[in-house]
Amino acid sequence: MDFEYSPKVQELRARVRGFMDRYVIPNNTRWRQEFAQGKDPVPVVGELKAIAKAEGLWNLFLPGLKPDEPGTRLTNLQYAPLAEIMGQLLWASEVFNCSAPDTGNMELLHMFATPEQRERWLNPLLEGEIRSCFAMTEPDSSSSDASNISTRIEREGDEWVVNGRKWFITGALRSRCKIAIVMGITNPNGERHRQQSMVLVPLDAPGVNVVRNISVMNHLSDETHCEIVFRNVRVPKTNLLGEEGSGFALAQARLGPGRIHHCMRSIGQAELALDLMAQRSKERKTFGRYLHEHGPVAVWIALSRCEIEQARLLVLKTAWLIDAKGAKAAAPEISMIKAIVPRMHVAVVDRAMQTFGAMGLSPDSPLPDLWTMGRSLRIADGPDEVHLRAIARREINRSRENIGAASAFLTPPLATEAASYG
Repeated sequence: MDFEYSPKVQELRARVRGFMDRYVIPNNTRWRQEFAQGKDPVPVVGELKAIAKAEGLWNLFLPGLKPDEPGTRLTNLQYAPLAEIMGQLLWASEVFNCSAPDTGNMELLHMFATPEQRERWLNPLLEGEIRSCFAMTEPDSSSSDASNISTRIEREGDEWVVNGRKWFITGALRSRCKIAIVMGITNPNGERHRQQSMVLVPLDAPGVNVVRNISVMNHLSDETHCEIVFRNVRVPKTNLLGEEGSGFALAQARLGPGRIHHCMRSIGQAELALDLMAQRSKERKTFGRYLHEHGPVAVWIALSRCEIEQARLLVLKTAWLIDAKGAKAAAPEISMIKAIVPRMHVAVVDRAMQTFGAMGLSPDSPLPDLWTMGRSLRIADGPDEVHLRAIARREINRSRENIGAASAFLTPPLATEAASYG
């Protein structure tokens, strides 16, 4: 088993790291100023996107591109260390056209769009000319189960009519967000996982109302997280994505890779928090000693390194499985990384905040933003409990298949009792 990055990946890591150091990090203050002024799109992002595209650091996330599509052809395993670097600043991924929710939407369109849909929506997304959103989550139903949504998509002649309410729809209020992939019920009497479909809804269609931008932890992100109401929104029947009744399957196809991308970026943010914690511990003294010379801080640093490495290895294994066998086969590992990586992220950032003291709670450091992102990921794309339940269910089923095997390690009375279960 070879854990070394390939020469291609090492070269790309150096290029992405160099681009971040030369262009992105030095412009972080400018980005904050322009965002605070309400500029949309933020001008510096557009300037840096042009440079990244010219340097070939573009659409790095998308494997299997066609020859006429702009981007670098990488596997998920090759992309993982690049996503870590880009993820360290929350706005940086867009510079490389690798930001959520566009990445997941482009993958869906890449796999399932018709030629006309590709021309109208996918190609401009691949070029970075527009942005998109994914409208699945609803306030009135438990969206941790994608089959539980209530938005209706009904066929009337040559049109689909959409009625429903969605919320926490990332990116919907961005000025360049032009298209929403909307999931809703098209066949309420069908089999549970065949009731849903997805349609492409332009955000300027009559009846689309972005009600509000919802703050997260009392913080309004640049991406925006919106509540949207669809009232008798009409789109052509050709705006159906995939087949009627395939919405649940499409959601799973999208969310698997999307979850691993979040985890990749999350590891990068944890790395940044650890670097900041270590640097702070060498700069500040209390009671005549540097912070890292106090036992608790040294333990925080050590635990953070261990936890990041553990999480990274599982994410890389998951990326390899998706490449080799597909997202469905990697479902157990996707659930595992989605449950453990955000928890690790929050724990590491929390330790860094404690090491920084009051500064760690202030906008003078990136730690509050990093903490908010990590905490929100414990709910986004499925709460921890849903993924842990899926993991437990698989383990229970696996133990039933191997009933009695483990009981051989027990003393005879216990072995008899253990074998009787199941």
